[in-house]
Amino acid sequence: QVQLVESGGGLVQAGGSLRLSCAASGRSFSGYAMGWFRQAPGKEREFVACIRWSGGNTDYADSVKGRFTISRDNAKNTVYLQMNSLKPEDTAVYYCAARGGGGLRRSPSDYNYWGQGTQVTVSS
Repeated sequence: QVQLVESGGGLVQAGGSLRLSCAASGRSFSGYAMGWFRQAPGKEREFVACIRWSGGNTDYADSVKGRFTISRDNAKNTVYLQMNSLKPEDTAVYYCAARGGGGLRRSPSDYNYWGQGTQVTVSS
């Protein structure tokens, strides 16, 4: 079975930076797309960014484009989310997700595996 574990969340001030990590275990994710989603209390889970595991193509939500960068390290089976110029509205639980297939997707329903989430809090 596949497991995804996020880490790197925490409390930062507005304008600061944070890097999230997502480590995959249990199988190879070669050719799989990986995504980051976030969810604030009482809100729907929303798309943040995604990347093809082997292809390198990326996609970003408009709200984070230019501030966040998704990347991968296949040797470590790990996906990262570098978050710069953080805003209070970025505060949420951030989830890592994985899916099979070659196309990038923004819907949570298109992803097969999920991590437990890591809290990111941005103060003003």
